[in-house]
Parts: sequence; structure tokens; C-alpha cells
Amino acid sequence: MKNLLTEFQHSIYRLGVTKNDRILVAVSGGMDSAVLAECCSLTDMDFGIAHANFQLRGAESERDELFVRQLSLKYNKTFFTKKFETKKFAEKERCSIQVAARMLRYEWFRTLMGKDKERFQFLFTAHHLDDNIETMLMHFFRGTGIAGLTGMPQKNEELIRPFLNISRSKLKDFATSQNLSWVEDSSNASDDYTRNYFRNQLIPSLTNIFPEIHSNLEKNLHRFSEADILYQQAIALHKKKLLKPNGAEIHIPILLLKKAIPIQTIIYEIIKEYGFSSAQTEELIKLMDSTNGKYISGSSHRIIKNRRWLIIAPLEDANINHIIVEREVPTVSYPQGDLRFRDISLKESQLISKDPGTAFMDAEKIRFPLILRKWKTGDYFYPLGMKKKKKLSRFFIDQKLSKTAKEKVWVLVMDRHIIWVVGHRIDNRFCISNSTSKILLIKNTDLIVNA
Repeated sequence: MKNLLTEFQHSIYRLGVTKNDRILVAVSGGMDSAVLAECCSLTDMDFGIAHANFQLRGAESERDELFVRQLSLKYNKTFFTKKFETKKFAEKERCSIQVAARMLRYEWFRTLMGKDKERFQFLFTAHHLDDNIETMLMHFFRGTGIAGLTGMPQKNEELIRPFLNISRSKLKDFATSQNLSWVEDSSNASDDYTRNYFRNQLIPSLTNIFPEIHSNLEKNLHRFSEADILYQQAIALHKKKLLKPNGAEIHIPILLLKKAIPIQTIIYEIIKEYGFSSAQTEELIKLMDSTNGKYISGSSHRIIKNRRWLIIAPLEDANINHIIVEREVPTVSYPQGDLRFRDISLKESQLISKDPGTAFMDAEKIRFPLILRKWKTGDYFYPLGMKKKKKLSRFFIDQKLSKTAKEKVWVLVMDRHIIWVVGHRIDNRFCISNSTSKILLIKNTDLIVNA
């Protein structure tokens, strides 16, 4: 008894928990969580008990809720419970029952911890070493990187798993010695759930071949955790070398990225932070050798091929932050209107009104695809008639643009050079000269009064 209680106390204090902290303890009613509640009580902690009723096992689910309610009375602690429509939620989210239950309970726990009147500093769960070994093996067979082989973290912000380095057999010995009561979840005997299959079938079978499997896998968890530290340090060095922040964007030089080894691993570690999956690693490798303007999309960003660069740019709600302008597409729509492109002769240009919504450029100086995007801090161009560059922020001040007007400004870009501040002024380097033979006409329909 004293041995496990001492381990528990050393664990929580090492993870930053003090006796002044208020703890929310997740209790299912099973043996593991019953031991957790008992340890919190014996340590004289200030804690509340939370029980999630997923309504998956009929009367048994109600029995569990009642048991945990009585447990809270035993310890004289505040009791929280909530019934969830787990099956309906799983169908709606198109996920497994297990994933649905995890999403529902942690979202509820966060809500409880955030209430002003019942503020908790930490959430304790009863995950133990056997759970962590199962998690590591499931990650391994599903396919994972080295981080997946480290299992669950013992601390993740407010979430703490005090028993993560303690075996289930130790917990059971403690429960027996303390004459604790708990309830058994009948679904644990079923192999319908992946974790149960690993727990009831796979690991016992492997134990027959490798008797020291639990000890060996525990050591592997520690080895992988240390290896992951070195791995993350190496990835950080590659990111520092490859990623060039540019406002809200990240620019990556393609030639440098191609030299990175191992390239697939480095690419995945870069793109996963921007809403891309591991399956899209191959897509990005192909993107590097594709034509300019091609892109791949993730859940929050897109990656655009722009000459010698890859640009990681955020998606702004439903609006596209970057729009690729191809040569063969004569009209491009964006939030401020439509841009229309066509080639005209020098003579024809003299018949078209030169209002701010019309741009005349030397067609031979323009190389497609172009990128249409919002302007950003740090942008500059060479205003028509000037030989020196000027920052757009300074240009807007000179033009006396209001804050609202500035927020609506988009720019047309070629190979990272702004060729037109749409509706305001073109770049001097792309203007018509005496040697111009063909003109590219661009019209912004929202700004044009007379064509």
C-alpha cells in the first residue's frame, strides 16, 4: 500500500501539483479510477469527482453512475455527471464509439475546469502503464512516427496521468489491500473494440513467447521518449534552415528542401503543423517539380509552387487567401470583384479609358502563372513613374487611404514581384515603353466606370 501511495505522491509533485491545487478526478467506477480516488483522498487533496455516462450499456451504465455518486458521498466530494448520446454523436461525426466517447468526455472536462465557481487547476485520469503499452502497440500497427511510439504523455497542460508508470497489477494489489469496491465494465471482456483485442488476445499471446514483454515494452517507452527528444532537436534545426517567415506566410526554397535528408520525414514534420496529413507528403514532393501555380490544400493552409519557392499560406475562412492566375483563364473572381485579362495592340489601348481599375502592361515582361493575394506588411513595389521602391504602407499614406480601404487592397504578383496594386497603380518595371509590341490589359470590373 505505502509503496504505491508513495509513487503516486512523488509522481504528482514531480509534475507540479501542490496541496493548494484543486483537482478534478475522472472516475468511471472501474478498479483503476477507484484507486485514483482513494489515493487522492489519502493524500488529503482538494478534489471533485466527474463521471461521464455514455449510455452504451443500458442498466449497467446507470449502475456505474450510481456507484460513482456513492463514492463521492464516501469522500464528501463535489460530484459532477453528464449523460451523453454517444452513438448519435459518433454517427454525426463519422467516427468510432471509442473516439466519440473520448471527444465528448474531454470536451466536458474542459468545460468543468473552466467554470469560475468550480475552478480546478488539474485533471487527473487513471491511465496506467498497461494502457500506455497498449497505446504504443496500437500506434505501431496503425503506422506512426517516433512520437507515436512514446505512448501517452504523463502531463499534457492541465491533464495529468499519475499512474502512467505503474502497472495494473500494482493497482489491483493496492485495491485489494485497501478493501476497495469497484464495478466491472462488461464490454471490457469483448474484443469488439481494438484496445480490448490487444489487451485480451494479442498481448497475452505474445507473453507466451516473450515472458518479459511488459518489462521490455516499458523500457522501450522510455527509450523512444528519449529518442524523440533528439529527433525533435534535429527537426528544429532543419526547420530553422528551411522556413522563411514572410508575414502570415512561410516560404521554403525548393532547392534547399530537395537536399534535406531524410526528405519525407522532414516534409511531414513541416506540413503537419499546417493541417496536412502524412499521406500528402508524396503530393508535396511531386509539387516541387510541377508547374508554377500548382498547389495542394490542407484543412487550414495551402502550399503553392511559385518558381523556386513553396509558399505555405493560410486559408481565411471560406475565402482563398491566394488565387492562382493561369494564362488560359481570361477571368478570375476574388472577394473585391473580377479581374479580366486580354492581349491588345498599342493602337487599341489608346481607345480604352485609363481609370484606376485598368492596368496596361508590357505583355512580353509578364510570365504566368500570377498570384492574386491580399497585400501584407513588408510588401513593396516600384510605383509607375518612379525608379525607387516604396513600401505599400507608405504608398497608402501618400494616397490617403483609410484603414478600411487598405484592408480591401489586393496585389497581383509575379515571381514574388508585385506588378499591380489592384485598382491603384502598376509597377514601373512592367509598364509600356516605346519598344512594347503587345499589351496585356487587366480590368477590375468593380472599379471600372467606363470601359
